Amino acid sequence: MNYLSNLEFEPFILSFKLALTTTIILFIIALPLAWYLSQTKSKIKPVLEALTALPIVLPPSVLGFYLLYTLSLNSPIGNFFNEYLGIKLVFNFTGLVVASCFYSLPFMVQPLQSGFESLNKNMLEASYISGKSKLTTLFFIALPNIKPALLTAIIITFAHTVGEFGVVLMVGGSIPAETKVASVAIYEYVEILDYVNAHIYSAIMLIMSFIVLFGVYIFNAKQKKTFI
Repeated sequence: MNYLSNLEFEPFILSFKLALTTTIILFIIALPLAWYLSQTKSKIKPVLEALTALPIVLPPSVLGFYLLYTLSLNSPIGNFFNEYLGIKLVFNFTGLVVASCFYSLPFMVQPLQSGFESLNKNMLEASYISGKSKLTTLFFIALPNIKPALLTAIIITFAHTVGEFGVVLMVGGSIPAETKVASVAIYEYVEILDYVNAHIYSAIMLIMSFIVLFGVYIFNAKQKKTFI
C-alpha cells in the first residue's frame, strides 16, 4: 500500500490527455480520408494507402527522428511555426500531439476504410439517387451502419496512443507535467533499477489495455449477433 500511496498519476493523466486529443484530431482527419479511399478508383489510391500505413512498419526511432528534424527550429516548418505563430513543435505537449497523430494515423484510417468498404453499395447508390449529397450520405447513411468499425477505430487509436514510447520520447523528451507520459515513466524506472514502480506502472497499462480490447471484442460480437 505504501508504494501505491506514493505512486505519481501525473504521467497517466498526461497519457490520457494526449490520447484523447490525438483521437479527436485523427477522427476529424481520418474520416474524410477513409471515406475517399473506400470510394475512389484513382491510381493514386495505393500510394495514399501505403503512406497511411507506413507508421505500422516503420521503426518508431526512424519516424521519431524525421519528425524531430521536421518539427525542430532547424527545419523550415519548425522555424515557420516558431517565428510567425509563436509555437514550438518539439519538447512540449504540442509536439507530442503532432507526433502521435502521425504515428497513430493508420489505426484510425484502416478500420474506418474497411467499414466503409463493407457497406452495401446499393444502399449508398440509393442515397445518391434520392438526391442526398456525399456529405449527407457519409454522416447519415454510412457512419450509422459501421458502428463496430467506428468503435474499433476510436478505441484502438486511443489505446495505441496511450502506449506510445519511441516517437514521443524522441519528439517530447521527458519533461515532468509536460511530456513525461506513462510509457516514458516506465522506461525511466527501469533505467534507475526501480523495478517496483516499473511493475506497478506496467501492470496498470497491461490491465487497461486488456479491458479496452476485451470491451471492443464484446461489443463487436454483440453487433454481429444483432445482424444475424
